[in-house]
Amino acid sequence: MTKKIFSYCFLVGAVALLLCAGVFFGLQYRQIMDDASVALQQETRYVAHGIEQNGIAYLESLDSEVRITWMDESGNVRYDTHGSQLPNQKGLAEVQAAIQSGEGQAIRKSSSEGVTNIYYALRTEDGSIVRLSRQIGAVHTALITISPILWVFVLVLTLAGLLSSRAAKQIVQPINELNLDHPEQTHVYSELSPLVSRLQELRLTNDEQLEALHRQQKEFTALTDSMSEGFLLMDKSGKVLSANACARQLLPELGQDDAELTDAQTKATAESALGGNHRETELQKNGRSWQLIANPVRSRGMIVGAVLLWMDVTERTQRERLRQEFSANVSHELKTPLTSISGFAELMAQGSVPPEKVQEFSTDIHREAQRLIALIEDIMKLSKLDENASLPEKESVDLYALSQDVLDSLTAVAAKQEIRLSLDGESCQIIGVWQLLHEMVYNLCDNAIKYNRPGGSVTVTVKQLPSAVRLTVADTGIGIPPADQSRIFERFYRVDKSHSKRVGGTGLGLSIVKHGAMLHNASVSLQSIPERGTSITLEFPLTAKL
Repeated sequence: MTKKIFSYCFLVGAVALLLCAGVFFGLQYRQIMDDASVALQQETRYVAHGIEQNGIAYLESLDSEVRITWMDESGNVRYDTHGSQLPNQKGLAEVQAAIQSGEGQAIRKSSSEGVTNIYYALRTEDGSIVRLSRQIGAVHTALITISPILWVFVLVLTLAGLLSSRAAKQIVQPINELNLDHPEQTHVYSELSPLVSRLQELRLTNDEQLEALHRQQKEFTALTDSMSEGFLLMDKSGKVLSANACARQLLPELGQDDAELTDAQTKATAESALGGNHRETELQKNGRSWQLIANPVRSRGMIVGAVLLWMDVTERTQRERLRQEFSANVSHELKTPLTSISGFAELMAQGSVPPEKVQEFSTDIHREAQRLIALIEDIMKLSKLDENASLPEKESVDLYALSQDVLDSLTAVAAKQEIRLSLDGESCQIIGVWQLLHEMVYNLCDNAIKYNRPGGSVTVTVKQLPSAVRLTVADTGIGIPPADQSRIFERFYRVDKSHSKRVGGTGLGLSIVKHGAMLHNASVSLQSIPERGTSITLEFPLTAKL
């Protein structure tokens, strides 16, 4: 900008000086030409007077730098000081003018000398024509005349350059010294005031926009950090732009500056997305299953980055595993009694069973059929609970009375195994489905009897708490090893399969207890010591409504 201002100022000064020089030169040139013309006219009159007095003798006696030509009224040359044999001059402009009006003047290039001359012709009293000519040296004379002034022009141009440079710096200096953060604090000349005001407005606008961006960034960070899913955004070069807390936990390297992905699976998935492809993969991180989804980010048809999303699919994976185990277990549990029934029936159909064994075989078939029916009924119960099938309306249930009814129904079974049953506590009302609650308590007590020792005991305790009703079923049986305690509520899971086969059962009792507790918003807890006994507790909240 300084160069432009300097160039403009210097150019204006130079043009002004050149115009002045041109005008001065033109005036000087015109003055010289006028003086030369007047002098030539005066000299021509002197010569004409001398010719009138002495004739050609006068011309021969002259010693002059001016060329003198004397001709008659017809234009024929009588005498020429250069001694040239000139043709008739009547056709020349100055001669014609002299013949017609008594005098004439012209400026042209001489054909004989090849230079530009000024001519002046005068008619004498006897009608003859006297013409004087002189070379024009006005331009040279004018340049010589004004040459001292040219040095003045050079000096003025130099001063103009210096002043232009100084003026340019003074104009630009306030602009260079502008404080962009606080332009209003900078002292400037009045012409810059609109610029300063505009800069101030832009600064305020930028501050507002930056504040809005920072606020949006904080909101975005708070939103993504609150996500249970992992979120990561990267540019097209693979540089991580943003990552939430979950993603940083999954990939510790994201906590570093200029972080880059180092996990092979994650990096391969991200590179696929940066290549323009949607990709999904499953991986294991921190003991959990994650589904990684990667998509390219496009802007105006071009890929500018990629977004990665980790979704915790541990529960889904576990459900799938349980479903597969459930299918396998159901197939096994159904196949066992059906195989027995089929085998017994086949032997009886072939007549391979002695008459005295027919009743025994029939009893075995009936027992296996009842086991199969019980298994199918339990599976149907769990299916209804899983599907949230419609259950009977909830009602007020006395948990103490319900427990007494369960123990009464199990008295005969307990007596065969010499198990003592007892009920402690008090009458406590809860809101629930009587049939389902009865099934839950029955399954707990039935297991406590099956996995007990001869001479052992089963104690059911119902107790009122400030905000819940607690039901505990405790036995003095074989207990559950610590490694199996977290899985006993799974379907068909059995700690000791040989013992379970001996005592019977479907392996679904505790699963029904767990699902029933969930439908009643109750909690289930377990305490067990191997060879000393097991205690399972249900706590029903009092906030439930009909």
